[in-house]
Amino acid sequence: MSSSAVLIVNPVSGSFSEKRLLLSIEVLKKGFSDVSIFYTGKRGDAEQIAVDAVRKSPEMILAIGGDGTFNEVVNGTAYTDVPVAFIPAGTTNVLARELDFPADIYQATLKALDGKTEYVHLGRINDKYFVLMAGIGFDGKAVYRVNQRLKHLSGKGAYLISGLKCFMRYRPELLRIVVDDKVYEGYGLIVCNAGYYAGSFRVCPDAGLGAPHLYVSIMHGAKRSDLLRYVFDVVCGGRMSSERTTCIKGKSIVVSGDAHIQIDGDYFGTTPAVITFHERALRLIV
Repeated sequence: MSSSAVLIVNPVSGSFSEKRLLLSIEVLKKGFSDVSIFYTGKRGDAEQIAVDAVRKSPEMILAIGGDGTFNEVVNGTAYTDVPVAFIPAGTTNVLARELDFPADIYQATLKALDGKTEYVHLGRINDKYFVLMAGIGFDGKAVYRVNQRLKHLSGKGAYLISGLKCFMRYRPELLRIVVDDKVYEGYGLIVCNAGYYAGSFRVCPDAGLGAPHLYVSIMHGAKRSDLLRYVFDVVCGGRMSSERTTCIKGKSIVVSGDAHIQIDGDYFGTTPAVITFHERALRLIV
């Protein structure tokens, strides 16, 4: 009986290794009679490859790259019956930490072939799904300012440099945030569909791919000292609520004002934004 798998590879992702990829391909060819391999060349390629692959109903789609590459694949496979696996090869690989997947391409491929399939929830902002989070405000602007060449050469350092520059020029706009018809105001927010953020940090400790809603963390202070305290809260494991932070559950979030947005670590655009919760939207190999 024939079986097929599709491998979508981002060869310029932060920790990509051609040698480990070849080992993964060997393993896949032992498990599937037909393995199709596609390489991305520009932003948007992974989503289109995934859309085309779904039409042929493979037994599995594997994405080798960073969180941004997997986000594209998710947008090409959401609400289909094709199982998707994330093989980490990016800069931060937050989803790998969420799923407890090995950081090594070959070892992660072995785990994917041995894994089980679960339906997980997704968030959606305007016209795009996200797996991990959407950040609006400071982190959105920091991602906006990351130069792609610097990101490739310096990895996490690129984000740190960009973040420091944005911190020194921090002049946030007040945002109007409506969560399930309740109105809030703040100078930035992070909407979490998963537990981890920017590596090993947790914005809202109870968030996770199996939670029946999104978690929204709103920052209320406009000063740089307020931003520092908010970052401190995140580094210390996240706090559900304080005088400078509100963390709430919701399924519908509407944001108006003027701010940059990042989703799953890649730049998305600017507000306004409508964010919604989508149950059992993705067949994920865990």
